[in-house]
Amino acid sequence: MKFIHTADWQIGMKAVHVGKAGGRVRDERLSAARRVIEEAGNHKADFILLAGDTFEDNGVERILVQKTVDILTGFGGPVFIIPGNHDPLVPGSIWEHPAWEDQENIHVLTEETPIEIPGGILYPCPAREKRSGKNPTAWIKNLEGDGIKIGLAHGTVEGIHQDEQEYPVPREAAALCGLDYLALGHWHSTATYSDSDGTVRMAYSGTHETTRFGERDSGNILLVNIVEAGKLPEVTPVKTGGLEWLIFDEEIRNMGDLGRIKDRIEAIREPSTTLIDLRLSGLLDGADREELLRLNEIVISRFLYGRINASRLRPLPEDENWLAGLPPGVVREAALQLHALSNPGFSDKRPDGATPEVASRALMELYALVQEVSP
Repeated sequence: MKFIHTADWQIGMKAVHVGKAGGRVRDERLSAARRVIEEAGNHKADFILLAGDTFEDNGVERILVQKTVDILTGFGGPVFIIPGNHDPLVPGSIWEHPAWEDQENIHVLTEETPIEIPGGILYPCPAREKRSGKNPTAWIKNLEGDGIKIGLAHGTVEGIHQDEQEYPVPREAAALCGLDYLALGHWHSTATYSDSDGTVRMAYSGTHETTRFGERDSGNILLVNIVEAGKLPEVTPVKTGGLEWLIFDEEIRNMGDLGRIKDRIEAIREPSTTLIDLRLSGLLDGADREELLRLNEIVISRFLYGRINASRLRPLPEDENWLAGLPPGVVREAALQLHALSNPGFSDKRPDGATPEVASRALMELYALVQEVSP
């Protein structure tokens, strides 16, 4: 038995977190879906498992349902899908769209009932609500027969931190249920889970296309090969994501650091498919302000999406250059006074508590506020 395990396509995702690049990010989810079908063909997979959250929610545009069905139809073998917590099986859900009925190779599984698949038996666990405290695999027990036994579920493996319970799945669910493999959806990073004997029979494929910054290992599907019942599954990640989401967390310590960061950013080879989140901290010399502005221009203009968070940057306490850029008025006057008080050699009478250290910290906080509100 050889099959593709995928999940969390989130078709129809709004992607408002990347502004004007949202349209491209949304379209890329469909392009990645086509790459899933292409890889399934390249590897001669017997079937495809889609473990929930195919859609962002049940309110997505109907045309997106049709587009998704058309993509899945491109695979010659059977496709087995369960609803997830984003697109649960409720009245009026996208699973009632007539497009699903028109294709013989696509099977939307709406019952906790074993079904025959090429080489074995599939035990589906469809979601019927957005949140649940029940283990979706609890019904799988007392399995009989000699074929390879596969589970298909959507939920959170116990031990993963979460604010609310969302379909809790035991860490050894595959072994507890007597399954040869349990295909999971819900979490966007690829992850495998070992039984007590070290055998991997349970995994998250992760989303086929990264959805946001910080996803540890996403943009993959899993190719699963099982020789026969009871044998160790061979689980191989296959890259299908087309976009690169990069986080740079950089601390500025010396003059010239910004220039070196700029060189690294400019060396990225595929800016049209790259999204960048550049986070800067440390002490900024006034002589580097122009370099910071130049870096900001490159990040915003050159890449599919880019942003710089400089709110944690602080001016060197002894540096006066940045004061000249402040607008005339109360802000500049306050900055000049704090700058003077930050000098240990200040000769006038100090306000109570206005030590050089306190004045320096206040000056840095003022600088941070100015950075946050600057266009």
